Amino acid sequence: MAQLVELRSIDVVPDEERHGTAFSQFTLWLGANLQSTAVVTGALAVVFGGDVVWSVTGLLLGNLLGGAVMALHSAQGPKLGLPQMIQSRAQFGVRGAVVPLLLVIVMYVGFFASGSVLAGQAVGELTHTDDTTGIVVFAAVTAVMATAGYRVIHALGRIASIVCALAFVYLAVRLLDRADTSALLHDAHFSLPMFLLAMSLSASWQLAFGPYVADYSRYLPRTTSTKATFWWTLSGSALGSQWSMTFGVLVAATAGETFLDSQVGYVVALGGTGLAASFFSFVIALGKLTVNVLNTYGGFMSMVTSVSGFRGQRRLSRAGRAAYIGLVMVAGTAVALLGKDSFLSSFKDFLLFLLTFFTPWSAINLVDYYLISKERYDLAALADPQGRYGAWRWDALAVYAAGLLAQLPFLATGFYTGPLVDPLGGADISWIVGLAVPALLYWLVARRNTMAGPTPERGASPSAVEPAAP
Repeated sequence: MAQLVELRSIDVVPDEERHGTAFSQFTLWLGANLQSTAVVTGALAVVFGGDVVWSVTGLLLGNLLGGAVMALHSAQGPKLGLPQMIQSRAQFGVRGAVVPLLLVIVMYVGFFASGSVLAGQAVGELTHTDDTTGIVVFAAVTAVMATAGYRVIHALGRIASIVCALAFVYLAVRLLDRADTSALLHDAHFSLPMFLLAMSLSASWQLAFGPYVADYSRYLPRTTSTKATFWWTLSGSALGSQWSMTFGVLVAATAGETFLDSQVGYVVALGGTGLAASFFSFVIALGKLTVNVLNTYGGFMSMVTSVSGFRGQRRLSRAGRAAYIGLVMVAGTAVALLGKDSFLSSFKDFLLFLLTFFTPWSAINLVDYYLISKERYDLAALADPQGRYGAWRWDALAVYAAGLLAQLPFLATGFYTGPLVDPLGGADISWIVGLAVPALLYWLVARRNTMAGPTPERGASPSAVEPAAP
């Protein structure tokens, strides 16, 4: 019988433990995106001034572009058998990778918190308690499932993809029955800043999955097609998020203040009353559970990667695993409880803030993996600060910093607006700059500073690189 509770953490998955097909990425990412926070993300495009037609179009373009970047990360998993962020050691050094890792951990805690706010409302409705109790109960269930690990996470994704898809079809029918769709579709007034805001919201949503997407493809057999992994990941993530975000656009355009006052309450009431209301509270909680388990698991992996870069540890006891996951849960729950009353007003800025830090990382990682290293890494050296990748790669860290700075003139958030935003009519194009500038700079730097030693063969044997358990 297959091991239900995962034993591995950031160590390489050997071939004999690989299993599944690329289609598993479709169900996982479809289920992870058919959920309430994605609905709110789509609604923000209208809340901040967009119309239905161009908001939906902008969201679609952002989901496809950001989703393609995210899916390219997913395709790395089967080839290397490693979690996503440990691969950053090839670009930033075994210890230098801690710089983006610390920012990734902040992201996981933030998304855990934002998801817990909405799920807490649903759990509170379901259990006839309050939001605070709902947040705490939801966080505890999330931690238990994240501790179980990979197989349980994929099983949860399969269940959520079916249940949430059926629920969202029904909710869409109910919503369209109430809405004057003809009026909404004819009220189209293109505004470049609002269009780019919609693109940025959905692109940031997709790019935020990049730092952990390979965590959930790394158990696939090494022979799994790169194209299959890419397309199934992109299809599931883009379809699920666009479905949810389009629903959010229509809700915000038709419900207005009613939706803003209680996002979860409105969606639950749309589904019906009595048992129907309880079912849709459950659906909201299930969708949020799926993605929050990903956030918790990713946070735990990132913490282990950060610590192991300095300690050399590659495996954890079950108690250690539970302790790391507990830290993510406690931090995320604390943020959720502190920010639950100002959720909507701060969520847009949080998304765009994250985008600023992760687009340069994505650009550097993808250029290095696909263009410089040609999908070949010396896996043993990823754990050795004295090896070919070194402890700190200052050239890559400098490119990363340059990528951050290049975005600032184009960035528009509630707490900072760059000097080039107004000349562009208020449009935020920082994420486009954040992908292009570091990609070009890193390619130039890496081409000049070719790593010493022969290029490692594709698919190095896990047994040759996996250290003994401490």
